[in-house]
Amino acid sequence: MEVWMKIWLTSCGSKVKRAAGSLLAKGMKKEAGIDGILVTVGLCVIALLLCVVMKDSLKVFIETIVQALTSEAQKILTGVNP
Repeated sequence: MEVWMKIWLTSCGSKVKRAAGSLLAKGMKKEAGIDGILVTVGLCVIALLLCVVMKDSLKVFIETIVQALTSEAQKILTGVNP
């Protein structure tokens, strides 16, 4: 009787392991969702709002960068002797 009990328990244990593995595989399966689209749209809206709110600051920032790069390029070009 004990041998049959061990066989039955082993059989049940393997069935439980297979069921748990199958359930885990189904739970971890990636599905196409809308999360990525919502995040992308949200980030675009935030960027747009920042551009609208900080328009003047961005203009000054970009002009400063362009001016600094222009003066640096002029220094480099005048330093070259043909």
